[in-house]
Amino acid sequence: MVTNTLFNNTETAFKLKSDSELERAYFLFKMIANEPLVKIGTAATRFALNLHLPVEGLIRSTVFDHFCAGVNEEDCLPTVDNLYEAGVYSVLDYSVEGKAEENQFDATLAKIIELTKFAENKEAMPFSVFKPTGLGRFKIWEKVSANMALTETEKGEWQRIRKRYDEVCKVAHDCSISLLIDGEESWMQAAADALCEEMMEKYNKETPIVYNTLQCYRWDRIAYLKEAHKRAKLKGYKLGFKVVRGAYMEKENDRAEEKGYKSPICESKQATDDNFNEVMQYILDNLEDISLFLGTHNEASSYLAIEIIAAKGLLKNDNRIWFGQLYGMSDHISFNLADEGFNVAKYIPFGPVKDVMPYLIRRAEENTSVAGQTSRELTLLKRERERRKI
Repeated sequence: MVTNTLFNNTETAFKLKSDSELERAYFLFKMIANEPLVKIGTAATRFALNLHLPVEGLIRSTVFDHFCAGVNEEDCLPTVDNLYEAGVYSVLDYSVEGKAEENQFDATLAKIIELTKFAENKEAMPFSVFKPTGLGRFKIWEKVSANMALTETEKGEWQRIRKRYDEVCKVAHDCSISLLIDGEESWMQAAADALCEEMMEKYNKETPIVYNTLQCYRWDRIAYLKEAHKRAKLKGYKLGFKVVRGAYMEKENDRAEEKGYKSPICESKQATDDNFNEVMQYILDNLEDISLFLGTHNEASSYLAIEIIAAKGLLKNDNRIWFGQLYGMSDHISFNLADEGFNVAKYIPFGPVKDVMPYLIRRAEENTSVAGQTSRELTLLKRERERRKI
């Protein structure tokens, strides 16, 4: 019987952390808890990297090594193996952001395909992942989403994006690896949703290979989910969804205010939580058609999922249900769920230090802005330090 104290077990949560790694985690989250310090630190880091100052070693030994597993996939293997021994699977995430050239998109495609084939022979890695804007310019996604006319050059770009999508989805299908496609800003997401559904129709005939992402701080996502479900049933294919709260809230609200349209973001944290839980419940009620990757660091939603799974008499390791958290965060959820026999995967970012810095900076800023999350990490880390008497 799983109780609502499951996530308080720090011995299980931090069993893979050495004393020195536990101390580093405690130090980092104390820094992240200080919002002015985060702003100064991120600005200084950007400045130092732009000037090519020798700071990569310092970054690598602190924030990088806590939130990332290495600079390449081979670097990540010890982490992947250690997690697997503890019952936690891995999703290697090549976290290079902000590219804008065709050759860079082709290089990212090659890397995603390489990682997908890499995962095929690794039981510990049942998923591959990518961002839509990793395969094409944001502006093209935006124009297609807004039904704006494309120039001949842009039409060529859009066709290359579609070709890259098809290529990576076919490789995932052939390798029997599930492919998680991340969500991004709302003003580019309509095109990403449509293209993702096209790939689902092609490759999800028997089992969900392609997974889209639902960012539940958007109030329209439950309606979109239900409509997507109707389309899938009508055309005879399976759906897969990664369900998250979302990562671009401030940017979304600022743009809506600037351009004078209704914000796509839920009016409150409670409304977001309710929306997330409703989406989760809908998918768990329709597992014959939809598989779920529940990407959450929220304890209440995780406990609710456990309760629904138990009430429905589902197996804890039902392959249609996965829990996921980011590497370096919420170990108290990941490892305790895995210890109970649930399917759990860690999103593991990697890549060259300089290229991964936009991701790491965003991670630090998000942790600062999420009320209670950093303090919860600190409380648990402190409790485990006390237990070990460091």
